[in-house]
Order: sequence, then structure tokens, then C-alpha cells
Amino acid sequence: MKPQNFVLKNQTIKKRFVEEKRRRPESFERRLSLSWSIWMFGTEPIDESLERLRRSGFEYVEIKGDTSIPKEAMNKALKNSGIKASGACGMFSPQRDLSSPLEEVRKKAQEYIREVSSYISFLGGTYFIVVPGAVGRPDAVDGLEMERSAEALRQCVCYFKESGVKPVIEPIRSAEVSLVHTVDEALDYLDMVDDPLVNCLNGDIYHMLNGEQHVGEAIIKCGERLVNLHIADSNRDAPGKGQIDIDTAIMAAYLVGMNQKGRFITFEPLGPYPDPYVLSTGPCDVSVMDRLVKDSVEYFREREEIVRSL
Repeated sequence: MKPQNFVLKNQTIKKRFVEEKRRRPESFERRLSLSWSIWMFGTEPIDESLERLRRSGFEYVEIKGDTSIPKEAMNKALKNSGIKASGACGMFSPQRDLSSPLEEVRKKAQEYIREVSSYISFLGGTYFIVVPGAVGRPDAVDGLEMERSAEALRQCVCYFKESGVKPVIEPIRSAEVSLVHTVDEALDYLDMVDDPLVNCLNGDIYHMLNGEQHVGEAIIKCGERLVNLHIADSNRDAPGKGQIDIDTAIMAAYLVGMNQKGRFITFEPLGPYPDPYVLSTGPCDVSVMDRLVKDSVEYFREREEIVRSL
């Protein structure tokens, strides 16, 4: 029986992975650096959240993109846990929207970028996820959102230059945002911003499943621009709880060098919310999150070892 198209693409990526691993074994020696996007733990005290990650062997955490915890207190919590900040997940609501037709809303987004870039730099993080439009607003206001957003972000380049933090653009499924749903659209957006300091991407295999033809091919298309890759399965649960081919995602990640220092695999299994930011302001369900963290890291590391043995 002839394989389905997605199976053929999986096989092509596997063949390339095996060939590259044999040709350049030194490039595959370092394992993927695992991180967790901590904002989904809601209002839980930061020390408790970091302890959960420490128990599961995490070395990195992606912090919530806000400054509500004083930077000195956050830095102390990180040092006490032995966990390092990888970067920050930007929270771009309709109230701070780079693509808004209202200048005051765009200004709020720009000031937010300035504050959080400085904050994450103080903590030693290296990237800040930027969403070109508002999360939770899937309908476009007009046909000029891309242009407004790109111009507003271009005006923030001075903040990134000062902080040394990389802005990374994340494509998000069309059920959540009105623009930049695919890797191609994110690359077009980077071209529109047209500044060498704004040149990197944040991927998410859940969004890729919804918006791309093939998850593995989308990762490879990102190439060296991919700084961080969010992990959640097809139902936005832990990897292994849905239908995404995690092995192919891992192989593609290695092929674009995601195992290099300064690049991260970050778990973000949020559930299928059209506005997932609801998790950031609610109480933490400790038993659910304990299971989620444990299941995610154990399954992913298991599959990574299987892939690395090919």
C-alpha cells in the first residue's frame, strides 16, 4: 500500500536525520535543552512553580512576560532553585496590541516590550516572544494590521539593542490571532520589519499542526532562525497524549541545530483555549500540573533517546 503524503514526508526527514547524524556525529552529541513556559501555572507562588520543574530535572524556565514579581525576587528564586531563565513569553492582549489602529494601544505594547526586555535581560534570559497581533482576537480589524505591527515593532529595536535580548516572532493558529499564522507569514513579517536585530522565530508544534502542511517541514523551514520551539500535542496536552509525530519533530529540531547552546525546547501544553491567557491569572491546579510536567518531560526524553539511537 502506498504511504500517505505525510508519512512520505516523515520518512524523508528520518532519512536526512540518519544521514546527517552519520556524516556529522559531533553535531548531534549535545542533547536538546528543555525548558517550561511557566505562565500556565497561574498565580501559584514562583518558588513552588520552580520546585515542580526542579523535581523533574529542568535546567531552564521560560518566564511569564510581565514584571509583577520584582526582578531581584525573581532572580533570587531562580538561583535558589538552580534553574536558569531561557527567555520570556510575551503576553500580547487586545489592550497591548502592536497591530491596533489605536496609537495608545500600540504605545502600550511598545512600553511593555521595553519593560519586559529589560527584565528578562537582568535575569539572564536571551529571548522575548513577540506576537504581532493580539491573542484572543482572531478577527482582523482591517487590512493594515501587518504594516502597523511591523512599524511598531521596528520602533522597539532600540530596546532590544539596549537589553541584548532577541525578539522572536511566533506564528499562532488562526483561532487565536488575526495575523501571522504560519512560518511563511512570519518570515514575511520579519522582511517587513526589515531590521537585523529582528530576525528570529519561536515555533510551536501545536500551532504548526493547525496551520502548516507538515510539522517537521515547518521546523526545517525555520532553520537557524528558530531560537525556541514550544511543545504540546494535537490536543494541547502533554506530548504523547495526542497525534503529533513527536519523533519527527525531534529529528527536525536536531537538523536545524536546536541542540546548540542558547536554543531551547519549551513545553507549553495549555489546553485548547481560544484565549489561553486565562491560565495566567487563575489558580494553579497543583495535581494536574504535577502530572503534566512529569508526563511531558518523561515521554519527550524517552522519544529523544529512541531518535538519537537511529
